[in-house]
Amino acid sequence: MSLDFSPFFSKYEKLLADVDKVFETVKDQHADCVTCTTGCSDCCHAVFDLPLIEALYLNHHFHGVLPKEVKDQILAKADQADRAAYKLKFQAHKRQRSGEETDVILEDMARKRVRCPLLNAQDRCDLYAYRPITCRLYGIPQEVAGKARTCALSKFSPGAPYPTVHVDKIHRALAALSMELVASLNTKYNQMADMLVPPSMALLTVYDDEYLGLQTSSGCSSGGCSSGSCSSGDSSVSGIPVSGTLPGGCGPVKKDGCTCGPNECDPGSCEPCRK
Repeated sequence: MSLDFSPFFSKYEKLLADVDKVFETVKDQHADCVTCTTGCSDCCHAVFDLPLIEALYLNHHFHGVLPKEVKDQILAKADQADRAAYKLKFQAHKRQRSGEETDVILEDMARKRVRCPLLNAQDRCDLYAYRPITCRLYGIPQEVAGKARTCALSKFSPGAPYPTVHVDKIHRALAALSMELVASLNTKYNQMADMLVPPSMALLTVYDDEYLGLQTSSGCSSGGCSSGSCSSGDSSVSGIPVSGTLPGGCGPVKKDGCTCGPNECDPGSCEPCRK
């Protein structure tokens, strides 16, 4: 990664600190209900996506902290996890296109399980200090899109009043930070902040200049121009990604030397990227 995202990572880490403080407060107040403990990995099988800022942060520390042999093992597991997540999302996408209610699909997706590639043989996270916000909040009550949720292994009683994290507000903060990051880039992908990817894809993706669509002052990509490859350098971004958005296109995926162009493929046409 040639760009310095540290100013945005610092802002993200402030949000992480706030999230960790909330978790510890709820845990202290309801120690009998929060069952999170070393060796429990239920949350490490949840199917969820990351906004751009979290994907970049996870990818950055994955490459900067872990030794090569460990990274190679994780990337092999990430490829398997990404295939599994892709199949689940493709099925969900087909159900949505057939007219099935989105809420029903999302409820079903919330029960699906895919083992996180960062979960090692000892059922511990190899990148625990840099884990996403979803992982940090899993064991306490949350409100998502107006509905209460909590870990099935916790001992919070249904219907009883507890301190509850309004996750949608956190998602909006992450979206705003992702939009701010994209607005700082001279990129031809000015809607890149709308992208959501699973942790496995965040690890597999090569976030280089080509992927980010960086352009020179002339408006061409930093890797050079080809027919139809130049576009406006407008970095304005509109729209905020919604929690639980179903896939309508795969975006500029770069994995194992394969690149799908942004906004020009649906989940079915992205299959060659996963072979």
